[in-house]
Amino acid sequence: MAHSPFHIMTKPIGPICNLDCKYCFYLEKEKLYPGTQKWGMSGEVLERYIRDYIASQPQDEVHFAWQGGEPTLLGLDFFRTVVELQKRYANGKQIHNALQTNGVLIDDEWGEFLAENGFLVGVSIDGPRELHDCYRVDKGQAPTFERVMRGIETLTRHEVDFNTLTVVHRKNSEYPLEVYRFLKQIGSGFIQFIPIVERKAADADGNGLVLIKPSFERGAAVTDWSVEPEAYGRFLSQIFDEWVKKDVGRTFVQLFDVALESWMGMDASLCVFRKTCGSALAMEHTGDLYSCDHFVYPENKLGNIMEAGLESLVDSPEQKAFGEAKLNSLPRMCRSCEVRFACNGECPKHRFLTTPDGEPGLNYLCAGYKHFFKHINPYMEFMAGELRAGRPPANIMRMLGRG
Repeated sequence: MAHSPFHIMTKPIGPICNLDCKYCFYLEKEKLYPGTQKWGMSGEVLERYIRDYIASQPQDEVHFAWQGGEPTLLGLDFFRTVVELQKRYANGKQIHNALQTNGVLIDDEWGEFLAENGFLVGVSIDGPRELHDCYRVDKGQAPTFERVMRGIETLTRHEVDFNTLTVVHRKNSEYPLEVYRFLKQIGSGFIQFIPIVERKAADADGNGLVLIKPSFERGAAVTDWSVEPEAYGRFLSQIFDEWVKKDVGRTFVQLFDVALESWMGMDASLCVFRKTCGSALAMEHTGDLYSCDHFVYPENKLGNIMEAGLESLVDSPEQKAFGEAKLNSLPRMCRSCEVRFACNGECPKHRFLTTPDGEPGLNYLCAGYKHFFKHINPYMEFMAGELRAGRPPANIMRMLGRG
């Protein structure tokens, strides 16, 4: 059993997808597995993973996350096998499954299966039609909004629990309230916002990849689809202003919930805001385990679960060093920052700028996060005070209504 809980984002079909989203950082990972004729996790790897993952978790509830690429391309029989294997190896533990999908292939058969087996489904949607279709297109470059909405309607009809994952990019970042109100309108009660920040190299690296990691030192530039720092800060702040007046306790926005944890003095439940990282790993279809979903590069490969024990890979010195590097490489400017307690330098993937005094490791989104965390401070202080007093933080809506 591992020393502490860890989470694996499982890629059972690797980077293979039926869409061709222009900002997707994972599609090019196909180049890491040249010559692959048939994509998809084998039965042998799947059984080993499910058995070992359940056994390695120290808690009584075990959470599986299936992502891609697009995992529904594997078909229902694959996931029927997943459920059967989980029951076989549960050993009294309660098993939960989360499936991240673009929603395009969700039909009634999928809806019945997901509802019957209690899957939580995350649907990727970037806002209303014109904002979603900016970048989320299929292999023929055709828009996908209508097909995604049909998938959401199917999930709703079958009463499948779903949430939404919205990539915040250059286009939709300018329309925060339109995005937020749309997500509420389609029934998303739990909203995740993920900023897209990618640097594209002038020339591919030795693996054929052009979307490179922060340590890349040759010519590279931030892509034109990446959200701009100040725009991201405004995006979050404007949504927060509406949420804090109307929706506290009714609509859950992941970033706001995590911020409240920080104002309560708790460790953030979201890895990007923790002092150190390393407990959220990624596994490819072959059983290859990587340090993080955003660091699927050969140098961040820890090993393969068919060749080494899962726990030994998770607890390896290499993974420990990866997690601690987040704190150890934090620039002096960040260490003395007034919002460090809530930010902690955010994700290492985005830390490729230099500080004004020339120190490397400044987060590209620093200005946006600083704006946002300063903006929400008085509201968070009030809500944290209510929680400490045993009262609901939603009381802030009544307080603001009197003002």
